Amino acid sequence: MSISLIRSKAAVTALAAAVSVTGLLPAAASAHEGPGRTTGTTYYVNCLRGSDQASGTNSGTAWRTLTKASRAYEPGDRLLLRRGRTCTGVLAPTGSGTAAEPISIDAYGEGAKPHIEGEGARAAAYLLNVEGWELRNLDISNTGTHTTTDRRAGLLVRLTDHGVGSHYVVDGVDVHDVNGADFKDSDPSGGILFSVTGSAVPTRFDGVRIEDSTVRHTDRTGIGTSWGRRAEHPNGPGTSWEAITGLRIQRNKVYDVGGDGIVVQTAKDALVEHNYVNGFNIRSAGYNAGIWAWNSDDVLYQYNEVTGGHGTLDSMAYDIDGGNNRNVYQYNYSHDNEGGFLLICNGAGMTTDGNRVRHNISINDRNTMSPYGVISVVCAATTDTRIYGNTIVTDEANTALVSDNGPTGVTFRNNIFVGASDGSPINDTWSVYENNLYWRTAQPRDTSALTADPLFASASPAAPRDVRLRAGSPALGTGIPVADGITRDYFGNRIPTPPNLGADQDR
Repeated sequence: MSISLIRSKAAVTALAAAVSVTGLLPAAASAHEGPGRTTGTTYYVNCLRGSDQASGTNSGTAWRTLTKASRAYEPGDRLLLRRGRTCTGVLAPTGSGTAAEPISIDAYGEGAKPHIEGEGARAAAYLLNVEGWELRNLDISNTGTHTTTDRRAGLLVRLTDHGVGSHYVVDGVDVHDVNGADFKDSDPSGGILFSVTGSAVPTRFDGVRIEDSTVRHTDRTGIGTSWGRRAEHPNGPGTSWEAITGLRIQRNKVYDVGGDGIVVQTAKDALVEHNYVNGFNIRSAGYNAGIWAWNSDDVLYQYNEVTGGHGTLDSMAYDIDGGNNRNVYQYNYSHDNEGGFLLICNGAGMTTDGNRVRHNISINDRNTMSPYGVISVVCAATTDTRIYGNTIVTDEANTALVSDNGPTGVTFRNNIFVGASDGSPINDTWSVYENNLYWRTAQPRDTSALTADPLFASASPAAPRDVRLRAGSPALGTGIPVADGITRDYFGNRIPTPPNLGADQDR
């Protein structure tokens, strides 16, 4: 279980609610056959014992193939797949529902989730130019001949010159073994993808929930969205910035992905929380991060845990990248990533402004390739990037805690930086440093620096609890108050006045 999911009473409550939905209900209840349902028809698929000549309207007359099930549906209709069965081919239904009367795909019967194997198609489950869909309790894979050109996905939801598509739910869907090509563009391969293509009609998604799902061993992206041209991203696809609204990516687990773990592109006011990413940038020749956004505004990332970033072409847990404005990373945990904790990298000719990184913990992240570090400030300059109230500690002597190759626009305040036993440098002569604590490292440009042992709970931190502050810590009560409206720290403690340095605000 992810440590980030149990750090506060609120997180425990959220986790309990998630478990009650996905893990403890009996199989019959998972088909959402609520007593209030009065519209639509229910169709059944049994890929072992069904018949495409049957009516499909009850479990005894189930259809047999995904081809038969890939028909047009009406609002309120449901398509139920038999548990414990494997269906080969592509499930590509059509028709649209509404938020009040969605079309749903779910499971029935007992046993393992129904398995859809795409056999190398563009997508195993494919929704094109439809809306008002809810998908639950599916197991999806899409394996084919290994090539460098075939784009593949487990679940692909696509709008092409469609306008606004509303209401999509992906809940309890497991995607695994997708061997797609390594194209980092607006039409990638991956596990769960929401994609917009075309240029004739301004098109976007509204109301997308991806939750309580698992992505494992996919190429190239775990969970992702795409599209959008604007001044901040002048070379983007399409003709205008059509941001996804109502996007929620929460309580998902992503393992062993070739490229990016979770990437949000062209979104406004998205929420990415309580996700766990373990193993990313495993098989890609490109630049990838664990959880990040591109060309998106006002995205909130919180209570996420990222580990297992491979390589040094980025491979950071988190990233503030090109065209990102007012994004916030708070209450996140990063550890043991070869690419480090955080990347600050604005794209050339783009605007990245007003972003915040606060109350996070990084333990034993590293990046030994110049000009990178645990925190890397590279590419074009950002404006008004503030990094404060974080605890950054590494056991890798050959990594810089912060590295900056020339861009500025970043202020570090009230952080704790702890290097390896042999010392870890801060290679940054451009950013602003104010009132940070340094131990086994130094930043001479910080005129209010505190150089002292922070007195962590453990001398060799390996988990968030290990960087809690002991009595007598010089970090207690020596921070500068920040008027940002935040009242709690990473651990759920109330932030005192004056605050402590670092992520632990307990007194």
